[in-house]
Amino acid sequence: MESLRMIEQWPVDNAAAAVVAADGTVLDSHGDGDRVFKLASVTKLLTAYAALLAVEEGVAELDDPAGPEGSTIRHLLAHTSGLNLNDHTTIAPVGNRRVYSSAGYEQLADELAKRSGIDFADYVREGLLTPLGMASTVFEGSPGHGASSTVNDLVRFAAELQRPSLLDPSTVATATTVAFPGLAGVLPGYGRQDPNDWGLGFEIRDHKSPHWTGAQNSPATYGHFGQSGTFLWVDPEARSGAGLACVVLTDRDFGDWAIEAWPPLSDAVLTSP
Repeated sequence: MESLRMIEQWPVDNAAAAVVAADGTVLDSHGDGDRVFKLASVTKLLTAYAALLAVEEGVAELDDPAGPEGSTIRHLLAHTSGLNLNDHTTIAPVGNRRVYSSAGYEQLADELAKRSGIDFADYVREGLLTPLGMASTVFEGSPGHGASSTVNDLVRFAAELQRPSLLDPSTVATATTVAFPGLAGVLPGYGRQDPNDWGLGFEIRDHKSPHWTGAQNSPATYGHFGQSGTFLWVDPEARSGAGLACVVLTDRDFGDWAIEAWPPLSDAVLTSP
């Protein structure tokens, strides 16, 4: 693959990227894989995975109450609790529409910390980062957008998503399937989408347009992008169903440049031999 060389033409000071096969093989990489970047909302993938670990370990159930009245852990993960983006106010009834919310992930982390008796950042480190060898990832600040990491660490996470070792594969399948289907909402940076499909922490590409992934990405593609100019997607239907993941980290905030640059890169990754 030579597709990742496209990041050299991007209007960013620093960027790094990798393409990861389902078995964890790095098929291509470019840039400094050990450079630490702010993840912004890609943090939510780590938070969601740790929350699913907590569910499997019996700390909580997905349908346990959490967040606003009537909301559950499942609602918080799927952005259907009605909580606002960053402040802890309710702007929609529970389950009424997809309201993207970092505040919801903060309430999720608080609830799991209360139930487990372990600070959530410690839970993430002990349950997820250390077992996967993600030694350069720092999980601090908001569980919705506070972490930082490297491409090399996220390669390990992308491999885990495709062939889970910490979670039962059925749990990952549930998390990457649409939760509360049919709900409309705003995809940050891309406007209203109807439906605005989301799983449990993972945004589902489906047939959204416009979108930050490529035209060649299958509807089953899942992942997240961050306002710090970062993204991670997994396309389970790529490579004739073998699956493929792509990780890109930059140090320029998301904007028009990313809207223009990201989809062609994803398409080049998916069509490379």
